Amino acid sequence: MKRISILAVTALLLTGSISQAQVKPENGFWRGTFTLAGNQEAPFNFEIKGSTAWLLNGTERFELKGVHQQGDSLVLPIDIYDAVLTAKVVSNKTLSGVFKRLNTTPVDAGIPFRAEFGKRYRFVEKPAVATVSLHGKWDVTMGNGNKTVGVFSQSGSKVTGTFLTTTGDYRFFEGVVQGDEFELSAFSGSSPSLIKGKVIGNELSASFINFRGSQPIKGTRNEQATLPDAYTLTKLKEGTSFDFTFPDAFTGKPVSLNDPKYKGKVVVVTILGSWCPNCLDETSFLAPWYRANKQRGVEIIGLAFERKNDPAFAKTRLEALKSRFGVDYDILFAGLADKKYASSVLPALSEVLSFPTTIYVNRQGEVAKIHTGYSGPATGQYYEEFVKEFNADINQLLSETTSKASIRQSGK
Repeated sequence: MKRISILAVTALLLTGSISQAQVKPENGFWRGTFTLAGNQEAPFNFEIKGSTAWLLNGTERFELKGVHQQGDSLVLPIDIYDAVLTAKVVSNKTLSGVFKRLNTTPVDAGIPFRAEFGKRYRFVEKPAVATVSLHGKWDVTMGNGNKTVGVFSQSGSKVTGTFLTTTGDYRFFEGVVQGDEFELSAFSGSSPSLIKGKVIGNELSASFINFRGSQPIKGTRNEQATLPDAYTLTKLKEGTSFDFTFPDAFTGKPVSLNDPKYKGKVVVVTILGSWCPNCLDETSFLAPWYRANKQRGVEIIGLAFERKNDPAFAKTRLEALKSRFGVDYDILFAGLADKKYASSVLPALSEVLSFPTTIYVNRQGEVAKIHTGYSGPATGQYYEEFVKEFNADINQLLSETTSKASIRQSGK
């Protein structure tokens, strides 16, 4: 009898465990909050539909494939950033977990988050009336003097926007203005961030908060706010020619800019990293552009600098990049993701200031133009202007035959 009782209890426990493991999260929209420095909560929104999820920021839907359940845990891989969201399924409408970067030294402890189903708002469901506006352009200083340009669009209490820098942009922020205060957050798979601040007249003051800490932000409204010309920051050293030889990231075969494949063609060389959000934005533009234009006599070469100076690691990371964006052009593994290192292996350049940096090479193998950084889709008008200018510059280089490239070095 005693043995039967033990078996019965064991069966009940197993049944309970199986039942708990089979609780599945609802398909649909979720609202999560990360706990950042100072116990500040940074909200983010996402949608789950079967084995696919989307991180939602402004107009962007950042796709995550391979979503699956392991027992009572839900796993949302963020393969492109070598990261993962892992959460306990507390109930079909509640998740509790962490965001972790993989393959780090030391091992990443993760950033905790909780999420609830059915909530589509960002900060508050019914925001108070905004008495100030963030709309427009701002001269902004981050931290100890990093100059940026803030560009925002506000409708009622809802605000979206980003910050442009000489090396790229901060991608999609979304938030709310209530009274004279504002809150913005962003999470597209790389690192969650939060901005909290106040607008007084034509001035703003705020804090930029992530998991490691916070830094001050100061801004002044200025519709003429601008950054240095992106085509003047990185230069070709006088008396040098631009060349390189690096292994193909997937086959290991040495590839040089002087190879017959590139002779007599316009070549776009992009310095990138699979870990770099702005590089991913550039790749999402270049990959389909190349498929549509490669028959015109143009090639693209990606020089990838990765988090580890390890060909096997780089191959894995770059395979994720290639798969996500359908990259058909050559990607070479150039070494460690470090600007000084990149400058040392590309000695013809004055220095590598940014990932990405894009180099336009004419049919004669000469550098015609160098663009530092990248303004992605979150920048709106700036992105549209870049695409227009990129196409015009390539068209001009393709139209040249034996004459030296003549497009303006400033690009303006």
